[in-house]
Amino acid sequence: MRARLSPLLAPLLDPLLIGLAVTVVLAAFLPARGAAGHAASIAADVAIALLFFLYGLRLSPQQAWHGVRQWRLHLLVLAATFALFPLLGLVARALVPSVLTADLYRGVLFLCLVPSTLQSSVAFTSIARGHVSAAIVSASLSNLLGIVLTPVLVVLLMNTNGAIQVDGGALRDIVCQLLVPFAAGQLARPWVGGVLVRYGAAVKVADRASILLVVYAAFSMGVVEGVWSSVNAWQLVSVCVVTLVLLAAVLGATAALGRLTRLNRADAVVLLFCGSKKSLASGLPIALVFFPAATVGLIMLPLMIYHQVQLVVCAVIASRLGRKADEQAAMGEKASSG
Repeated sequence: MRARLSPLLAPLLDPLLIGLAVTVVLAAFLPARGAAGHAASIAADVAIALLFFLYGLRLSPQQAWHGVRQWRLHLLVLAATFALFPLLGLVARALVPSVLTADLYRGVLFLCLVPSTLQSSVAFTSIARGHVSAAIVSASLSNLLGIVLTPVLVVLLMNTNGAIQVDGGALRDIVCQLLVPFAAGQLARPWVGGVLVRYGAAVKVADRASILLVVYAAFSMGVVEGVWSSVNAWQLVSVCVVTLVLLAAVLGATAALGRLTRLNRADAVVLLFCGSKKSLASGLPIALVFFPAATVGLIMLPLMIYHQVQLVVCAVIASRLGRKADEQAAMGEKASSG
């Protein structure tokens, strides 16, 4: 019985998943407020920049260029983010008023319109032994285009009166936190790339630490703003179920799309993770521009829940895929040596 249960319990005992659970509980009871919240935000930004610097060190220029050239993969990710998700969001209109209130449905639709995440998409791709350089390009493209596409979709599908604005701060963050550190890592690779190989465990810790920092900062913000206390228990459960179903549908669709288009394993992992994520960091400023302050909390609630759900679910999937890839690589090495 123990041997039979071990494969089922292994994902639940994954260190990353345990770390996420501890982080959420910590943020719920000890959220970062005021100066501490500002410090947590800065720490998360620094961790993300360090993470992409390490990615730049780890990837050869040939691998990076190969990632840029995967135009078909990037189009598939963008289609999942800005076509499949909005379509599912419109279908969810059928859940009003039996399952969702009108305001909560608007929140579900809004989460379907925001771009993909940056750091967690790439980190999970790395954990799952996917094509990291392609994930960096796909996630960055999603956020860059989302600066325009998300406001346009909000205006077209949500009947808001907000003016479409290009957030220069978001563009600056993408450049400073992702592209510049990655380029710096590429430039430094000839001198310190060998050192990185000897400290592979530290890179693994950085992958996971960046996710935990972002989760803590995001969940703390929700607790401090009182978003979690603005709905009753039934509404909260309903939103959780809807976001779980939405994530399952997109994960299934992107996995099937990867098989139909015959992507190799590394690229299929990119489509799975970059195509199924939604960015809380990108969604917040856009929501503040388009929606009244009195309703923005409810509008953001589904995205905040989805953000947490996607991290937990994708942590399990990434860890499982990573273990499977490592086992296959070990078997291949054993076969070649034998």
